[in-house]
Amino acid sequence: MTDSLPAEVLAAVGRMGLLLPGEVPAAEALSGGVASDIWRVDAARGPFCVKRALAKLKVAADWRAPVERNVYEVAWFRVAGSIVPEAVPAILGHDPASGLFAMEWLEPSRHRLWKADLAAGVVDPAVAWAVGDRLGRIHAGSAARQELAAEFETDAIFHAIRLEPYLEAAARAHPDRVEALAALVSRTASTRLCLVHGDVSPKNIQVGPHGPILLDAECAWWGDPAFDVAFCLNHLLLKTLWVPRAAADLLLSFGALWEGYRARVDWESPAALETRIATLLPGLFLARVDGKSPVEYLTGEGERARVRARARAWLARPVSGLDELRSDWSREIGG
Repeated sequence: MTDSLPAEVLAAVGRMGLLLPGEVPAAEALSGGVASDIWRVDAARGPFCVKRALAKLKVAADWRAPVERNVYEVAWFRVAGSIVPEAVPAILGHDPASGLFAMEWLEPSRHRLWKADLAAGVVDPAVAWAVGDRLGRIHAGSAARQELAAEFETDAIFHAIRLEPYLEAAARAHPDRVEALAALVSRTASTRLCLVHGDVSPKNIQVGPHGPILLDAECAWWGDPAFDVAFCLNHLLLKTLWVPRAAADLLLSFGALWEGYRARVDWESPAALETRIATLLPGLFLARVDGKSPVEYLTGEGERARVRARARAWLARPVSGLDELRSDWSREIGG
């Protein structure tokens, strides 16, 4: 521990009652996300994690988002925790005025980052199934609670941090696909069915002794559950280019996640939901090479060109089933 907490962060942690009087704990700035500053704090009470939302995200493009999203992130953890307690970290304190909250520290020796596993070629479809199952349980449990629609009126935040930097930015890069991408933006923005996490990505999932734990709910929104599923499935497809030796297991994981999730869908027709997922995913696929937040691991122009070509083809001729979409990509990569 070599870092010092900024004075305003230290003051907020003190206001949350997590420090002894006069205590100045050791701290370590953590890397990872682009939307927040995160520290491990080693206090007398034990280690915990502190997170502060940023107004300007740490990417090359000028990408800004309201810092009040921190309030909704904490609220998402509390709601999701009431439905699937083992799927989220415990919240230890919240200081809305500073856009900062504290949560339990997930010990790395017992919690593996799912993205790190996938990068190392450690791909277990059972983990993907469990992610789908837990996400489906959270969606199902929130869909029955209409009072959450008023609590999570975060359309402006979701637009600023998801629809604009992903789908609208991709549309600006591909004017001949504007109509298809604009339709996805409109449909997603107007579909309001349950509590959405908004950033279900392997980099935001820890695999612990009791299964996957979802982190980073800064995009929490009352909206379309298809977004969460498409967002995560998109990563599994993209990683077949990053870790080609694990492509077959990544494609199996794609199917396993949907299988685990689909079994929990009771608020609408699973077929209708699948169609929205399968038609939204190509837009997100394109956005991860030509949006404001391209994936950092597709460094070769040949890889990006393959993603771009397949996404453009799907947008021009949409498919309604995830099996068909997965088969198309399998053929593309020679799987």
